[in-house]
Amino acid sequence: MTFIDLSHEIHESMPVYPGMSQPIFEKSIQVKTHGYAETLISLLSHTGTHIDAPAHMHESGKTLGSYEINSFIGKARMIDVQGKTDIDLNTIQSVANQILDIDFIIFWTGWSNFWDSETYFKGFPTLSPEAAKWIANTGIKGIGLDCISADIAESTNFPVHQALFSNNKLIVENLMNLDKLPQEIFMFSCLPLKYKQADGSPVRAIAWY
Repeated sequence: MTFIDLSHEIHESMPVYPGMSQPIFEKSIQVKTHGYAETLISLLSHTGTHIDAPAHMHESGKTLGSYEINSFIGKARMIDVQGKTDIDLNTIQSVANQILDIDFIIFWTGWSNFWDSETYFKGFPTLSPEAAKWIANTGIKGIGLDCISADIAESTNFPVHQALFSNNKLIVENLMNLDKLPQEIFMFSCLPLKYKQADGSPVRAIAWY
């Protein structure tokens, strides 16, 4: 089998959503003084390659711990939307026969090429609200993208998040290596940390086929 790592490395100088805190790593216990090593890690729940739950934007929204474990694993397809500024309903419906029998839709925007640059934070393609609502009414578990948000950077009401969360769909952001994915169905995993009342979590997203 072929396995593909779809996750960015987490480190103190990594890109984060504008205005958010960088992760902090403190070598609080070291081999030379204690005989073993441990690192104190401080980071926001939506750092790096991560998953959003409805609780991310709704006080009473579903948390990650409320999902069955199989909600984070399933069959997926990659949809190439490079060069598009808007992933509209026509785009989605044109590939409907490919995505109605799977668990995750992975949108390859090409924006991970701009990771570690200012370009990464603006101009990336997003779903139209109509396309998001259409997806929300399918049987899929969630979507994934290789950009920093499912909504445009300037958004204040987050219509794509809201549409998908309305039917408890999951959103995985900041994926990478989508150019390595096959054109056919593959398996996808985005297991989150198991912490209480999780509104989101970094994930080690992987694909295999």
